[in-house]
Amino acid sequence: MNSGRQIRLGGATFLVVANMLGAGIFTTSGFLIADLPSRGLVLLAWLVGGVIALLGAASYGALARRLPESGGEYFFLSRTIHPAAGYVSGWISMLVGFSAPIAATAFALGEYTKSWFPGQFDPKWIGTAALVVFALMHAFSVRRAVWLQSAVVVLKIGLILAFIVVAGMHFERDPSPLAGETKMAAFAVSLLWISFAYSGWNAAVYIGGEVADPERILPRAMLLGTVTVIVLYLALNAVFLFAPPVEAIEGQMEVARITAGHLAGPWFAEFATGLIAVALLTSISAMVMAGPRVYAKMAEDGYLPRWLSSERPPATNAVLLQLALALLMLWIPNFPDLVKYIGFTLGIGTALSVVGLMRLKFREGERIAVPGWPWVQVLFLVSVGGVTAFALVREPRASFFGLLTIALGVAAWWLHWRGRSR
Repeated sequence: MNSGRQIRLGGATFLVVANMLGAGIFTTSGFLIADLPSRGLVLLAWLVGGVIALLGAASYGALARRLPESGGEYFFLSRTIHPAAGYVSGWISMLVGFSAPIAATAFALGEYTKSWFPGQFDPKWIGTAALVVFALMHAFSVRRAVWLQSAVVVLKIGLILAFIVVAGMHFERDPSPLAGETKMAAFAVSLLWISFAYSGWNAAVYIGGEVADPERILPRAMLLGTVTVIVLYLALNAVFLFAPPVEAIEGQMEVARITAGHLAGPWFAEFATGLIAVALLTSISAMVMAGPRVYAKMAEDGYLPRWLSSERPPATNAVLLQLALALLMLWIPNFPDLVKYIGFTLGIGTALSVVGLMRLKFREGERIAVPGWPWVQVLFLVSVGGVTAFALVREPRASFFGLLTIALGVAAWWLHWRGRSR
């Protein structure tokens, strides 16, 4: 086996699961129930978000079979549409695809575990410590980092299943009805929160150059990881939404801890906190591992400074750059706005990659196999486009910063292009 391709199906699948099973599932349902006054609608929104992720994973699988290298959307768009599209997508990945979600996850880690630490201090310091530790771990070894991460993801899934079983033993459905009118726009915007929770279904493509037999393993890893997470998300949300009184979780971030305490008292709340800490730590680890591969690939192609590239992974300087960006975002933004900003901006990036796949299919015809062609791709684009359109109206602040990020990427490309032309 090529020494540069050390990751097999298990490691790639666990990377997808680790990226997805993070802050989103443990922090968003309280905000969703405040906007959608129906437990059933919130569950439906989680299912719809999962189906959209599955459609995206199927499409990305076709891209990964045709272009089995590291770099994610940057690499795909550079080869299927234009280097400018790839550059802007790489810009989005650097700021929104990884640095912002890492910051959001680190923030959630601090909020959930702050009761474990004595004294009054900002819980962001907990997230800061986690970011530094994982950046150092992934900056020096691929094989050990993958092995450790896979082992902890298995532990995380086991703890989640244990949480669901214990919750089922103590479960008594809260009968209180929810008041309020549900509007289509609110349902669509709720998918911004949920798309943040499902982001990571495409994680395997960022390390394609380090995967053994990538044409076979990458599509399978994305589909297996996404289906696993959909099932776990629906089971967890059934507990979060139907067990505690709705007023206990409405508008609250710590829904898992609140639910656990309601079901079985303080000991179960502490168990839930431990579970969530493991989940958030592995999510941070997975994103810290995947993101720098994009920046290193861009540097290798001449679109970022050469000092970010590396002949063999990990690209240490790229890891440290991502650490700096994530720490900056951790200490600046508001959590709900950060989540909506991530969901809005990443949706545009993944939609462009699927457009690139369709362009490639029209160009190459039968030489490229695309699952569900063309209906899977059209349905994905319509779904993401609809959510984006509603967000522009209902969440102008998050949408503005998302569009500003893209505009800055376009400006950076223009400056780069002018410099190379001269």
